[in-house]
Amino acid sequence: MDLGLKGKNAIVLGGTRGIGRAIAATLAGEGANVAVCARNADQVAATVTELKASGIRASGGPVDVTDGAALKAWIETAAKEFGVDLLFANAGAMAQGADAASWEQNFRLDVLGAVHAFDAARPFLEASGEKSGDAAFVIISSISAAQADLASSYGPIKAALIHMAKGLARQYAKKKIRVNVVSPGTVYFKGGVWNMIEQNMPERYNDAMKRNPTGRMATPQEIASAAVFLASPVSGFTTGSNLVVDGAISNRVNF
Repeated sequence: MDLGLKGKNAIVLGGTRGIGRAIAATLAGEGANVAVCARNADQVAATVTELKASGIRASGGPVDVTDGAALKAWIETAAKEFGVDLLFANAGAMAQGADAASWEQNFRLDVLGAVHAFDAARPFLEASGEKSGDAAFVIISSISAAQADLASSYGPIKAALIHMAKGLARQYAKKKIRVNVVSPGTVYFKGGVWNMIEQNMPERYNDAMKRNPTGRMATPQEIASAAVFLASPVSGFTTGSNLVVDGAISNRVNF
């Protein structure tokens, strides 16, 4: 299926590993130009080189998403070079604790990162919406937003992103900016959280695998495919939605 993304310009936060890297690669494969940021300069450079090999324009910058001023400056620079039709907030702190430090870490990276990114990109997204009739902002949340086994800062912070997305979707619909969320379940890739758990806490890893009705965890590509679809003009009437991609690991009914 042609997703209608050829020539579009996308910004991906946390675009060098895991889900973010898969989003960037999927966009490039669809012919979209991509700008990525992450903290590791070497990983950013390697990702940009690989993306350019797809025949699209690509750029990147080493940015700490918790530094609001730096993030906004980088987005504005990338936007002035390429424009912005699509924005993906993928960076996440992944802190699991219920202590104040974990709450602050998750809030600064996950929530304020998305807030600052949208604030910086909004004028360019509005211009894109006015020109083409469709611009998009996609946030990666988590199924943990909707379930709790113990006190943790992680799930509530992810829930805040879903609430924020719904408000933005309604507020900016007239500006032709769609805002949606993808909520993954467990996602496995080398160097990722569940790979680390597999190596260091095998009992916890095995318990998680047993809870997966599909008998496996998602790949980053499976989450990326959902995110890129939601951002594409093919999904042009979908906004304010939270798409759960969890292999039915949760028992919630998504009315």
